[in-house]
Amino acid sequence: MPRHFTPKVVTANALLEGDAVWLTEDNTWTRDIREAELLTDEAHADLRLLEGQAQVHMIAGAYLADAKATTDGPAPTHFREAFRTRGPSNYAHGKQVDL
Repeated sequence: MPRHFTPKVVTANALLEGDAVWLTEDNTWTRDIREAELLTDEAHADLRLLEGQAQVHMIAGAYLADAKATTDGPAPTHFREAFRTRGPSNYAHGKQVDL
């Protein structure tokens, strides 16, 4: 029996900086998962993944990641994805530089 489809976001890494990025509804990449397009239909998610993967001049390694709807927008449901939202583990780089 096939698994039930769960909501997803398209995520990748920015090609030049390496930051985690998420695909938005208007086909741009954001560094804030809350701005990502939450995909609730499997066929649409597969299409959006292909569209994201085609942007090889901007990103690397696009894939679908499980997410859930919140009042602030999509949020990760898995530890790995939650970790990616916080940026690199080295405080001298990326989103954590101001901490």
